[in-house]
Amino acid sequence: MQIDETHQPLSTADEPLLRRIKKEWATLAVLGAPILVGQLAQMANGVIDTLMAGRAGADDLTGVAIGNSLWIPLFLFTIGMLNATQPIISQHKGAGQPDKILPVTWNAFYIAMIASVIAICLLVNVSPVLSLLNMEANPARITTGYLNAFVWGLPAILTLVTLRGLTDGLGQTKIFMYFSIMTACINAPLNYILIFGKLGMPALGGIGCGWATAISNWICLICLFIYLNRAKAFKQLHIWQHRMLPNKKSIREIVRLGVPIGFTIFVESTMFAFVALLLTPFGAETVAGHQIALNVVSVLFMVPLSLGFALTLRISFLQGAKQPNTARLCARSSVVLVLVISSVYALLLYIFSENIASLYSKEAGVIDMATHLLAFGAAFQLADGIQIACISALRGYRDTRVPMFIMVCSFWGVGMPLGYILAYKDWIVPSMGASGFWIGLIAGLTHAAFWLLLRLLKKEHPLPGPSNGHQAA
Repeated sequence: MQIDETHQPLSTADEPLLRRIKKEWATLAVLGAPILVGQLAQMANGVIDTLMAGRAGADDLTGVAIGNSLWIPLFLFTIGMLNATQPIISQHKGAGQPDKILPVTWNAFYIAMIASVIAICLLVNVSPVLSLLNMEANPARITTGYLNAFVWGLPAILTLVTLRGLTDGLGQTKIFMYFSIMTACINAPLNYILIFGKLGMPALGGIGCGWATAISNWICLICLFIYLNRAKAFKQLHIWQHRMLPNKKSIREIVRLGVPIGFTIFVESTMFAFVALLLTPFGAETVAGHQIALNVVSVLFMVPLSLGFALTLRISFLQGAKQPNTARLCARSSVVLVLVISSVYALLLYIFSENIASLYSKEAGVIDMATHLLAFGAAFQLADGIQIACISALRGYRDTRVPMFIMVCSFWGVGMPLGYILAYKDWIVPSMGASGFWIGLIAGLTHAAFWLLLRLLKKEHPLPGPSNGHQAA
């Protein structure tokens, strides 16, 4: 069986270095652009939920927000773990081993189902957590109802993530982009109908967000099943005809590679959540300014992040295709590319920080705080870009465990302690409030960028000329 190679072209021996670099960047753009659109579509779902729940009432918005804060960390960890299938499948594709692709997909599906059961059991029993948070009765009721509805869609969501590992791993990143957009387009009207009680449905308020998310993901999954069963590129894999039982070796490979990825994402997300909580004593204006600055840099981060996903796919493919020199060239040149993008971001943030902040708020105090913090956001763009490029390339090399320890040490051993000291204590300089935490973030990201870059540069293989192995397809 032959698999389409047009999404992942290979180098030839007679190509000059600059042309090879341009080819690698073009390939990353082809792979990464759909990933970026898909990521933005997924973010749109969260924005839609927030806007519509807010229109229903403050209690509904609070209930949905708390519900999200409880399921998102579990979801990010599981996504990270299942994302291990992408480099594994991409490497099998590069090595010309299509027979090994389907077992990875099926065993990832079994992992997703186990994760679904665990997550459902946790999310339908959140009452003790809500009691610890001392939530008022009505918001707590909405949070519980939202999660009880949302969990019905968890198997669909995690199956979609599993199938994304297959489609992205084969270099066909546009597929998940289209289905992410579809989910957002279905979710918005369902939210409107279920939250506000339209078309004869009862008005469920914030609880309707949970049902809308669950239903839209099941519809999207059914449509994706139909597509994969009929599309020529996937028909030859016989996904549904060749069902497979769980295989311990394959599951162990996915878990070994994926757990460090999931834990790294979890650690990073919880750090930002803790910073927001620790800023609460400094007042509403500080928290609002911090959230604005964080939102801006998070949106900008989508481009380096999408390039990072594409880089993981590309490096793993080239490793499988026995082109280690091209893989090394792609990794190093991608760091340069991300540095250029990050430098542009830093300049724009520095120049237009006040204009950007004023788009989010009309309150002078909030704008001033956001403007001040965006200057720090500009400062950590370079380090943030380097770390995502390096860790993504290392994942392509199936190197995830040591990068995980680097990230944990950087965020919780450097960033958070230094940020807390600078924000609250007078030990080094007079306490700096929110600025201290952002300096801590810069220090943590710089620490991570340095050690990840050093590890990436130590990858052995001589650089001149493309390696032996498969040539242009």
